[in-house]
Amino acid sequence: MRRRTRLLRRALVALLCLLPAAGAAGALLLGARDTGRTVTERAPTGAHAQDAGPWAGQTLTPGPAAPAHHAPRPRIVPRSVWLDATARHVQPPPRYDDKVVAVFVHHTDSPNGYACADSPSIIRRLYAGQTGARKWDDIGYNFLVDRCGTIYEGRAGGIERAVTGAHTQGFNHRTAGIAAIGTFTAGTPVPRALTDAIAALAAWKLGLAGVDPRGSVTLVSSNKLARYTAGTAALLPALAGHTDGFRTTCPGAALTVRLPAIRETAARLQGRR
Repeated sequence: MRRRTRLLRRALVALLCLLPAAGAAGALLLGARDTGRTVTERAPTGAHAQDAGPWAGQTLTPGPAAPAHHAPRPRIVPRSVWLDATARHVQPPPRYDDKVVAVFVHHTDSPNGYACADSPSIIRRLYAGQTGARKWDDIGYNFLVDRCGTIYEGRAGGIERAVTGAHTQGFNHRTAGIAAIGTFTAGTPVPRALTDAIAALAAWKLGLAGVDPRGSVTLVSSNKLARYTAGTAALLPALAGHTDGFRTTCPGAALTVRLPAIRETAARLQGRR
């Protein structure tokens, strides 16, 4: 009897010693199954953290990993094609953001009846005006598209990178500016080649950050002269017109009404339904 009692005591002690480990393992298993928890993503750091938009302190509910929606990069003519040695000026190093989550569409407010072979010289004149009379450090637009659908690199810093532009006052961070060469006021024909090129460029650029061109993003205004006062978190289209962020008629009524179709085309190019 005494021997049986000692054996029972030893078994009980062994079981009690194992209970904490079993509890920890059970907690891990429960945690692995828990998909309803919320997590807070760490806010970006650096010079442009104030423009981090929805990524700064956003509460996210994890779920199934979303599939990547990358679009192929369209052909982009480098700035060396339009920027000759006589047009260059001394400019500071480019500035960068962590990613591009929205694009703004503009028009250059220049004549429409140009030959596409003249596009480099048109861009060169725009550059001269912005760096000369306006005293900007570089051309403001990240990209320019002509009526034949040719895409040109604008602002320096690298086609693949999130270069901070100077195109939409208050919303230059985490965005890219795409300028359609011409003036697209109400009633002006908008070439299909131009809108298709804008869609392809937006699909690629937004796809790098997994952004749906048909969706919306939150951007924080950095300038009191913008449509939204400095510090305001504004919900804007991921593929927006200049007028969405600044009080202007740009990109013109004719191009503005084409934006919904451009968004749909861009989404299809990303493989979205």
